[in-house]
Amino acid sequence: MKAWGYWATFGWAVLAFFVGQFGALALIVLLGSRGLHAVIAAPFDGVLVSQMLLISNPITIAILALAVRLARGSFGDYLALAWPPWRDLATGLAALVLLIGATDLVLYLTGQLLVTPFQSQSYSTAAEAGWLAPMLFGTVILAPAGEEVLFRGFLFRGWARSPRSVWPAIVVISLLWAGLHIQYDWVGMLQIFVVGLFLGWTRWRSGSTLLTIALHALFNLEGTIETLLQLYVLPQ
Repeated sequence: MKAWGYWATFGWAVLAFFVGQFGALALIVLLGSRGLHAVIAAPFDGVLVSQMLLISNPITIAILALAVRLARGSFGDYLALAWPPWRDLATGLAALVLLIGATDLVLYLTGQLLVTPFQSQSYSTAAEAGWLAPMLFGTVILAPAGEEVLFRGFLFRGWARSPRSVWPAIVVISLLWAGLHIQYDWVGMLQIFVVGLFLGWTRWRSGSTLLTIALHALFNLEGTIETLLQLYVLPQ
């Protein structure tokens, strides 16, 4: 399959990400009741986070669809949107459970927070404003779809061009993915980098971005459950 080159792939990815982010921000400001200064001053606000997720991810995917079309490729084939073999599905699920258990244990033993301030504040403010359902949809469904199509789909296709380039591509893509999660501290970003390595390995092993989307969604779902339990069930 003909794919964009290394730099062209990176350029399209940067374009898709920033058009998605700034396009969403512009729509929120233009169509909402808050000005730009108020939006920038409340990055952890649950309504704002939900709106950004709901708007930015479809825009990003649309830009990448344009890139694939210009490369004269099939959207599904280019981004590996194929159902994985059952064996890879089972392996991925088992590995995800072990990874979540191991990272949570390390965080607990080192005295780190299992639920970050960003998670607590964004979910609590979303719930107070009646935006919990959109927040859940954006976090568990749209964000995994948009990020996996961009990172393990488009970037992986353009950068993992030979057996020797697979692991360098996985590492660099994981670093980029973790680096964009500036809402977390270095511990959270390190955890995301490790998860990125796992998702990249899964993409390479299975040949399926659909599988990484599903595993990413389950990872976010687990984090969402932990957040809701801390906010509404466990004693403060």
